[in-house]
Amino acid sequence: MKISFTKPGLPETGVLVVMGFDGGTLSESAHAIDEVTGGALSRAAKVAKFKGKLGEMVSVLAPSGCKLESIVLIGIGKPEKLDLLGAEKIGGTIYMSLSAKQPRTVSIAFDAVEGGEGRVWEHAAHIANGALLRSFRFDKYRTKEEADQKPSIRALKILTSSGGRARKAFDVLEKVAEGIFLTRNLVSEPANILYPDSFAQTCLELTELGIEVDVLSESDMQKLNMGALLGVGQGSERESKMVIMRWNGLQGKGRKAKTTQIAFVGKGVTFDTGGISIKPAAGMEDMKWDMGGAGAVTGLMKALAGRKANVNVVGVIGLVENMPDGRAQRPGDVVTSMSGQTIEVINTDAEGRLVLADALTYTQKEYEPKTLINLATLTGAILVSLGNERAGVFANNEELANRLKECGDETGEKTWPFPMDNEYDELIKSQIADMKNVGGRFGGSITAAKFLERFIEKETTWAHIDIAGMAWSTKDTPTVPKGGTGYGVRLLDRLVAKYYEG
Repeated sequence: MKISFTKPGLPETGVLVVMGFDGGTLSESAHAIDEVTGGALSRAAKVAKFKGKLGEMVSVLAPSGCKLESIVLIGIGKPEKLDLLGAEKIGGTIYMSLSAKQPRTVSIAFDAVEGGEGRVWEHAAHIANGALLRSFRFDKYRTKEEADQKPSIRALKILTSSGGRARKAFDVLEKVAEGIFLTRNLVSEPANILYPDSFAQTCLELTELGIEVDVLSESDMQKLNMGALLGVGQGSERESKMVIMRWNGLQGKGRKAKTTQIAFVGKGVTFDTGGISIKPAAGMEDMKWDMGGAGAVTGLMKALAGRKANVNVVGVIGLVENMPDGRAQRPGDVVTSMSGQTIEVINTDAEGRLVLADALTYTQKEYEPKTLINLATLTGAILVSLGNERAGVFANNEELANRLKECGDETGEKTWPFPMDNEYDELIKSQIADMKNVGGRFGGSITAAKFLERFIEKETTWAHIDIAGMAWSTKDTPTVPKGGTGYGVRLLDRLVAKYYEG
């Protein structure tokens, strides 16, 4: 779908979308097309009892003598309350509603609104971004889909007086969307296609954007004494990998230009059977997306490089497959992590924290980041706490936790902070090792975070984001189709842009 920004005017073909406000009043463009159509639009709005609520839509066929296919009126609510997420909802709702009606060209007339958050070109850019985000489809394995079931929109035109500025703002959003789409694709791939080595090969393609990529093999990790990560993957025929991605975008010279401002670490369990502590069969197919944290880190790196972020960032992902063969890790085994700390493996289905333990240690030893954030589909317990509405944040720094919540509210990828009291450490004490990998039923998300905290150096500002409820969606929303959500890319891109770019 080609997205363009053009001057206001009456299009000659396709579908025209105009705006209505809370209370049912029409925008300037809507008034103009209503006059051209002899009042057809206002009559249709009256019959449909159009109230102008955000996302509310009324459609009328274009009258004879007009080359348009149809005219659509969409509500934007109270103009003074229209924020940028609301603008994206408008764009996504338009795409979602019209793509099934098979138009090839859609034009959206956006007039300036008084008092809304953001300026006219920002609203216009975010309307386009909402449509772009909603246009994502993972359909590469469909071979018999009828043509009329496929989206037909080839061109989306935003009619605005601030087209140049809108285009410039959208260019940045588009690069971030490309990172989101990469994450959605990775999360959606079946495990027979996406496994540690093939995932690593996808990461290597990012070198085309200027990202430096290194891949550690199992023998490399054995030399580094990564017993925690390697223990998880030892039951699989697929070799475990660790991928390191570096974006050195900080401009200038000197010591600061060579330092790592922030690092991201992602859990990449490309399929999780649970190992010897095997999961129930029902729903196990969903465990192809247990690499959602690694997918988010990979998509984020693409987004940062795509928009040429002025920051030095490292992304590290641990890639394993958790399978229950004769060589698989057993409950009761003790492994030694890269940090030298020993872990009693009580439950082999609590494997993600073992992968992250070595990835966190490696990242700190090699790059000494001031700030370190890890993402993981880590615990089912987080869904009990937060459902599918927010990710849980566990941090050793209140300011970082607050920044993540702030950026989550701004991007729609919401988070919520959890306590990290020292008393929770008692639950993961082991009688025979330095710690055990589970702490029981109660406070499961917190004890998982406390486990990870044991691998964080005191001088490192750190946060763990549990995205188990956010990486996959079973329902459509205006900007996120069912399936892989790409959660984390926008949240962390905003965090980097707002607080870490030089």
